[in-house]
Amino acid sequence: MTATIAPTQPKRLTLQVEHLGDQTTVIRSLDWDRDRFDIEFGLQNGTTYNSFLIQGDKTALVDTSHAKFRELYLPQIQELIDLTQLDYLIISHTEPDHSGLVRDILALAPQVTVVGSKVALQFLDNFIHRPYERLQVKQGDKIDLGQGHILEFISAPNLHWPDTILTWDHGSKILFTCDVFGMHYCRERLYDESLTEIEEDFRYYYDCLMGPNARSVLAALKRMAPLGQPRLIATGHGPLLQHYIPDWLDRYQQWSQEQSQAGNTIAVFYTADYGDSDRISQAIAHGATKAGATVEMVDMKSADLQEVRELVERSQGLVVGMPPVTGEFAPHTRAVVGTILGSVQAKQRVGLFESGGGEDESIHVLAAKFRDLGLETAFPHLRWTGAPTPATYQRAEEAGTDLGQWVNRDRTIQQMKALDNDLDRALGRLSGGLYIITAKQGERSGAMLASWVAQASFQPLGLTIAVAKDRAIEALMQVGDHFVLNVLEAGNYQHLMKHFLKRFAPGDDRFAGVKTQTASNGAPILTEALAYLECTVATRMECSDHWIVYATVDTGRVAKPEGLTAVHHRKVGNHY
Repeated sequence: MTATIAPTQPKRLTLQVEHLGDQTTVIRSLDWDRDRFDIEFGLQNGTTYNSFLIQGDKTALVDTSHAKFRELYLPQIQELIDLTQLDYLIISHTEPDHSGLVRDILALAPQVTVVGSKVALQFLDNFIHRPYERLQVKQGDKIDLGQGHILEFISAPNLHWPDTILTWDHGSKILFTCDVFGMHYCRERLYDESLTEIEEDFRYYYDCLMGPNARSVLAALKRMAPLGQPRLIATGHGPLLQHYIPDWLDRYQQWSQEQSQAGNTIAVFYTADYGDSDRISQAIAHGATKAGATVEMVDMKSADLQEVRELVERSQGLVVGMPPVTGEFAPHTRAVVGTILGSVQAKQRVGLFESGGGEDESIHVLAAKFRDLGLETAFPHLRWTGAPTPATYQRAEEAGTDLGQWVNRDRTIQQMKALDNDLDRALGRLSGGLYIITAKQGERSGAMLASWVAQASFQPLGLTIAVAKDRAIEALMQVGDHFVLNVLEAGNYQHLMKHFLKRFAPGDDRFAGVKTQTASNGAPILTEALAYLECTVATRMECSDHWIVYATVDTGRVAKPEGLTAVHHRKVGNHY
């Protein structure tokens, strides 16, 4: 059965209801148009918020939906079940896109027992502000709904919130995972019929939200293993996973092992569900992982002080989001900050960001304390007014990349020296043209000097570009994105090359002082370029430290027909 209810608001919001068998139903809230920018929405394919109903002798609802779906979700759930007979409401985690209607469900079902981790129930208290029946669960705890539906809970902190639990139904062999194994991909197709259609979204979501918590991912996978392979992975976002389960599981295992062994460690401290601390910290962490750093994220509300001390002592870089100075958790977050200050070493670098929660600790006071302890600043303090914009998130991601490059600087030098001298010189004889890649999406923009560019196809016209994973512009070159390839002219490129080779601070305008005009796809064209090509990213291939981007060519123009392309001759192959 599929039920579609027309929304009253102009945004494209629809509801889909499907029976999964084994007395289990999914209610999918389809959000076709994202209405805010978060880093994990970079592919711009919308999203879904998936909620599940399990009906044995007792009934359980796993997660709710985003508050924007109130007018659609609540009538639908009441058609499916008499809410006065609902026994359990399982909170996989308390982020508003999954728990936005918990208060409404409690009003309609005051008898229901809310099930969650200790941290989830603490978070829930802060926005429910009413008494309710509760059941705190931990790793291995079970609830018997009858008719074979024994629900077992798996502790999965930091995936990607500190309060996350997964739910395994022994009767149906369905694993309810909330954010884990999810993706922001909105289609009415219920399952993962086409791996190639969604694998870019799957990887992008992992990189943004799970990669910075790779060690926690590995720990959760280890806890899941004794339960066996699920017949269905019921995700909180995107399609349900049924057809390629071993492949999806293997990818999480492989990516997380690679990420956890990637490089030196950066500890990112944030305050969950306070201001924009979650999102800004995710953007910073994503930037750091792009640069090959291992990131460990810690929620200061629930952090163990001994674990904080151990993490700080083994980290090369630190990032701290300003916690609130008042409220229930303020004494503990102060203790966490004090533990960080008492554990740091002068050889570390630290970056600070405001959380925008209205009660932030002073960033200047904390910066002075770190400075007195001998720590240098990793990047300029991240501050903003009003709600974060796409440019804010870009600046945060670039700040994380800068810190990631710094903590791995010695490893990078060692890798450069490790190449055999003869091979190094021979590889350096590969030459290429000189180009500037430019891109712009709303408030976000980027540019990159490139020489690893080649035509790749005639029909359609296509080219490939090798983009290092830690380049800022990589975030603007996802599948479907548009960019301009500016061809530099021999004898007239040095000033442009010098400009785009300089190190920009996070968020700096790459085009300040450069003459540009706007292409039909919105990207900047360099006025002094010999020629330009407007391109659309068609696919990407991962190659260790680079992405090979294949793009189709939409249009182009030559400014000087008699001009020649600038050529870049290298002497060694271990760097550009």
